[in-house]
Amino acid sequence: MAWLPGVSPKKAMQFVSALHSDPMSIREESGLPTLAHLNLLAAAFEAVDGNDSADDVAEFIQEMAHLVDDLSAEQVLRDVNEDRSVSGFPEVKGIDLVESELSERKRYYRNAIKDALNRLPAASLVEAMTLAVDGITCGGQDHAPELIDDLVDSYAVETQGFLHKEAENAQKLIKAARDSAESGESIVKSIVDKLEAVARNWDKVAQPIQLSAKARGIDHEPSHEIAYSIRSLAIDLFNEHDMLIQSQRLTGLIQELFAELPEVSERVEQDAEALADIFENRKKTEAQKNEWAREITYQAEVGLMFKDTLSISPDGLAWNNQRFPLDTVTRVRWGAVRRSINGIPTGTTYTLAFGDNRSEAVIELKKESTYSTFLEKLWRAVVIRLLTELLETLQAGNEVRFGEATLRDDGITLIKHKFLGANEPVRCSWGQVHVWTADGAFFIGAKDDKKTYVGFSYIHAANTHVLEQAIRMAFKKPGMRRLSDVLQ
Repeated sequence: MAWLPGVSPKKAMQFVSALHSDPMSIREESGLPTLAHLNLLAAAFEAVDGNDSADDVAEFIQEMAHLVDDLSAEQVLRDVNEDRSVSGFPEVKGIDLVESELSERKRYYRNAIKDALNRLPAASLVEAMTLAVDGITCGGQDHAPELIDDLVDSYAVETQGFLHKEAENAQKLIKAARDSAESGESIVKSIVDKLEAVARNWDKVAQPIQLSAKARGIDHEPSHEIAYSIRSLAIDLFNEHDMLIQSQRLTGLIQELFAELPEVSERVEQDAEALADIFENRKKTEAQKNEWAREITYQAEVGLMFKDTLSISPDGLAWNNQRFPLDTVTRVRWGAVRRSINGIPTGTTYTLAFGDNRSEAVIELKKESTYSTFLEKLWRAVVIRLLTELLETLQAGNEVRFGEATLRDDGITLIKHKFLGANEPVRCSWGQVHVWTADGAFFIGAKDDKKTYVGFSYIHAANTHVLEQAIRMAFKKPGMRRLSDVLQ
């Protein structure tokens, strides 16, 4: 059975001669009995060396594997007995002897291929195995022939030491990345660079085993372990340290290297989608921040001869040498006064003021365009925040003093003005009051008592415009009982 059963002596001698002169020409032969064809190809494998390409060796392995699967003990028995009959030898009666010998033949074919692979450079050996398994299983989708499974099992044993060492290196780098996360993303990135190199090196060698395991419907536990360890690091870097870029990078690495692991691939795909959504949202948020910055930025020169600078930007508000970061501004006020002499208009003075809890900048302008443009920017940069903070303070159950009034979420304490005797506070719900503007001031009064009211100057009282906006917005909501209903 180690010879060429079913092949004529003349033809057999031609094949032997071809093996000596051009071993690879045997691969072009067709119509040979399967066992004889395999014996010739196994002999041809002895000619494989480091000069052969990984692609060609992988194709040669696949040819052998398909033929081994086509071996039939019954056909071999017929071919052997025909040759024995011609030679005058008695027939082989039992098929058991043939099957036993075929098992030995298959081991011989596997060893012939292994010996040929071991004559290749290490990188070519790994590539040839990967190409052979990938091609014959359609990327792990189809069951592999028996010879391929045997080769992969042998390959797994021989590469176990290397994979174990690289897996240990990967785990050390994963731990180092976690331990260094507090030091900043630049440090973590350098560690992730090394982790990626190790993971790629590990996966390149493990690829044939992963493909074979997928084709057999089993798990390659070492691959699962290293993939989930990297995934865990990616999750921690994002959840605990907000390192979105590094997390996305690791997630993409797992998707690329461990696509042969269905469970891992499915979970990591979900991770990638979630991170992509977060990344897109952050890009939108960043774009919104940039747009907001452009919308609030403004600078003007104030004065005829000696010019002072009024400016607003994300860095804050500034007037001459006074500067206030945006988040420190707690009070704003503004207004315009038309002036005249003997009934003849002499112009309008525009007043702007802003400050924190300690100091305030006051600006008087003559140009309406500067005044209106700055107010537009101030509203977006500061007033919206002050309005929101006021409503949230009330919603939390706190009271806020505005001049003589005490503001609550569910109402306001006004002042009942008396001609004789002391004024007295009157507690009202929002449904019991109305608002109006007169003489440069904002008024809140009781609907049923004209003497019960409070007034706030737009120009001189801090945050009158903020208060007015909160109340007028709330009054527009049907059935409003609390100012903080605006936030809903």
